[in-house]
Amino acid sequence: MAGVEISDLGEQYSFGSRVSGVTWDNIHDEGLRGDLQRLFIDRGLIVFQDMEPSPRMQVEVSKIFGPLKDHPTKSTPRADPSLDPGIIDMHRLPQEDTGRIHGQTELNGKMVVSFIPWHFDHSYNDELNYAGVLRSVIKAPVDGRTGFADGIEIYKALDPAIAEKIADLSAIYTLDTRISSMRFGRNFTTSWDSENQAGLIAEAAIFPRAIHPMIWQRPTGEKVAHFCGFSAVGIEGHEDAEGEAIFEEALQDMYRKVNPYWHDWQPTDMVIWDNHRMLHAVEGCDPKYERQMHRTTIKGDYGLGRFEGGKKIGEVNRAVPPLRLPEVA
Repeated sequence: MAGVEISDLGEQYSFGSRVSGVTWDNIHDEGLRGDLQRLFIDRGLIVFQDMEPSPRMQVEVSKIFGPLKDHPTKSTPRADPSLDPGIIDMHRLPQEDTGRIHGQTELNGKMVVSFIPWHFDHSYNDELNYAGVLRSVIKAPVDGRTGFADGIEIYKALDPAIAEKIADLSAIYTLDTRISSMRFGRNFTTSWDSENQAGLIAEAAIFPRAIHPMIWQRPTGEKVAHFCGFSAVGIEGHEDAEGEAIFEEALQDMYRKVNPYWHDWQPTDMVIWDNHRMLHAVEGCDPKYERQMHRTTIKGDYGLGRFEGGKKIGEVNRAVPPLRLPEVA
């Protein structure tokens, strides 16, 4: 890989690499693309540095690792459907703190927006995407980092008794991804919904519940701890007090053992992570800051997820809790 430099994230991590030197001059080189694919399988996370900060480059980097997949929910904004249907736009405009900010969470004693706890993407779907590529368009000047944690590391660090309990269990997830609705693994005090989540609630009512194993084994042999409290409603076949206690115990042990890499965004960074292996999170930022991220999604299911009862989208109609909005003084 002439002109391309690779380094590990740091000696404290068993995952992740930094790559610089990928440009339009070499991005279509088949040898380079093959090397990057193998690096990704091995390390699970690549931080591309000094990249051209454009949607076109983000799409091309993504295609190194597989074909793009459109987001499964229609309510999720797209960056530019006419040009790049694979890019979703996560844009948070600055808000004046009036005490009634939508989408706000109290975390570690301060109120933040854009906070998302540890999770894997598309948990609510029967098919998981292979990977995601993130780019920061507008960075919050303080906080707003994205965290990544390796499921292989987490599995090795779990209490052996807990790992044995959940070895053959599967978690149930729904499309209700609101922070305020989280039942398990809450590490925050309060949360208010965003007003723009009405579309999500409507879609959540027709989505079947999705089921994914809490532990799975990669073709390369490593076992992966792959579960989260975000959008989870319980354990399959164990939706009782005992099952809830097992799930919460496993989540709290994961929180104690997680060894996260927190990425402080630069405008020329692009980060790809293995969604079958990694968990990720957003630490949140002050409501007064604008923050905008673009993400592409890469196809490639691991084949272990399914919808409950073999149902399809639209075959169910369930009640979803209403929006939890700040009270008007």
